[in-house]
Amino acid sequence: MSHVSDYPHTACFSVHSGVDPAALPRVMGQFAKRGLVPSQWHSTIAGPRGAELHIDLQVQGLRPELCEQIARTLRQMVEVRLVLTSEKRLAISA
Repeated sequence: MSHVSDYPHTACFSVHSGVDPAALPRVMGQFAKRGLVPSQWHSTIAGPRGAELHIDLQVQGLRPELCEQIARTLRQMVEVRLVLTSEKRLAISA
């Protein structure tokens, strides 16, 4: 069952963790178990001496309450150092 709705905004997540190949499926798993597929996903090895993994992803139509619930879960994961969230809104012009 998908929790994506007709909510007109996009939830954005930035997850910083240690460089661990298992971090990628653990992060994706938090979305998959809710029936969600990110509309965008990008991961980069960054930080001093390449010691950090940065995962940036977006999910369209995700309500703020569920976004925060997922962020709390991500923050409790092994190796995760930082989780930032934001909401992208579409500009409507006349």
